Amino acid sequence: WGQGGDLITLCEDRVLKILANKDALFNADGSSNVTATNKVLGTATPYSGEYGISTNPESFASEAYRAYFADAVRGTIMRLSMDGLTPISDHGMKDWFKDNLKIVKDWGDPNLLGDASNQKIIGSYDDKKDEYNITLDSDPDFNTLYNGGVHTTVTFREDVKGWVSFKSFIPEN
Repeated sequence: WGQGGDLITLCEDRVLKILANKDALFNADGSSNVTATNKVLGTATPYSGEYGISTNPESFASEAYRAYFADAVRGTIMRLSMDGLTPISDHGMKDWFKDNLKIVKDWGDPNLLGDASNQKIIGSYDDKKDEYNITLDSDPDFNTLYNGGVHTTVTFREDVKGWVSFKSFIPEN
């Protein structure tokens, strides 16, 4: 993924850039024969900020040199681009995401609500409209729309740097 061909690693509580496909010289047996290879992973460097993808890899979507994902633990929606990590949920929806991502996150706590097998935060990128869509669904029956669960799809656009729409659709996967 972008970023100069380096490996981007999204962990629960951290985002790392790992050098990849760079030439490295090594001497396998201690002799003077030296071999060059680019099949080596290098230094892992964390991006600034304590953000990760929590336990919601389905929230990941990418386009060109931008990647989007949810950090339910911290109640934010993140963008990783050439300038680093940015909490895009802060663009007018900070409180809304803090409240609503907590509902989805808490669904996974067996002491609170029960089975989290269908708890989802689904991310998608619409390249025709240049929009990142994020769907929150904490309902244990993903196909049932009206039994108290959270079912919401919201849309972020880069050109206005903000959240432009609540949508009526809920993606199935």
